[in-house]
Amino acid sequence: MISMRGWLAAVGQYEDDSSNLSEPKNPSLYNQKIQFLNRKIHELKSQLQANGLSVPDDSKLPTIYVVTPTYARPNQLAELNRLRNVLLHVPHVWWLLVEDSESNSEVVEQFLVNSGVPHTHLHQPTPEKWKLDDESPRWKKPRGSLQRNEAIAWLRKHADPRLPAVVYFADDDNSYSIELFEEMRYTSRVSVWPVGLVGGVMVERPLCVCPQAADANHQPPAVSSWLVGWKPQRKFPIDMAGFAVNLKLLLDNPSAGFSLDSRIGYMESDFLSQLVSIEQLEPKAECCTKVLVWHMNAQKPNLKDETAMRALGRRTDLGIVV
Repeated sequence: MISMRGWLAAVGQYEDDSSNLSEPKNPSLYNQKIQFLNRKIHELKSQLQANGLSVPDDSKLPTIYVVTPTYARPNQLAELNRLRNVLLHVPHVWWLLVEDSESNSEVVEQFLVNSGVPHTHLHQPTPEKWKLDDESPRWKKPRGSLQRNEAIAWLRKHADPRLPAVVYFADDDNSYSIELFEEMRYTSRVSVWPVGLVGGVMVERPLCVCPQAADANHQPPAVSSWLVGWKPQRKFPIDMAGFAVNLKLLLDNPSAGFSLDSRIGYMESDFLSQLVSIEQLEPKAECCTKVLVWHMNAQKPNLKDETAMRALGRRTDLGIVV
């Protein structure tokens, strides 16, 4: 599916000003921009129809709120840009990017301004005592809980519960297919799917009972068990990238969030336990038989020569943002 933004860009009459439609600093100017863009969309739809071209109608699509915690590191922008390039192809998406910092950084702010993706820029620092050094195993780091909770708090305050929407927690170091977002868009409660290259195995996935379409009982697909390598006894042995939550379900459970007391590896399971039972899960991705997202765990770049050059006063990134 192509978004209206894509159609407008294709005919060369759309000036991508969506970056200015994030948190409005001037509500009057914000509303004027919205009205102007709505008029342009109407005009271009009319032109397309007059020329015998089909017009995609994505005005009633549920919104996908993509929540991404991020933190400053050498490859931060590279990984954010990879996710941004996917989101540009997803209609009706809103990116909640939450920095692990005391304030919104100028580097990330400028990235978002130029991204072309509708967004909200937030920040929430992780206390220093919770952080481990870069030599510690990644899975032991508590990174992300406070930032995801900050995004949930924003949704509780700003999202309209009357409008259909889904919430997806997309870390910035994973690889996502465009198809994944269409799979999750019509989530009723909590939808699930496989995640590749995670938990020490090729793929972690729900095992599902998938009745044939001609089944007289019309039973929907259901999760029966899980195929995972690490701690399969968890109630929901699933990676953060492997589920999406209906917005209204999240808003209807005001205490639901990511617990700071969760045991290592149980954060997702503890979160989902506040919202849904296993019987209520909705298998996606062809009844959990396709992998549409991969847990990449990008390695820290080797910058030993950069360190040596900086010792000589010759840093390579002086005056340029990497």
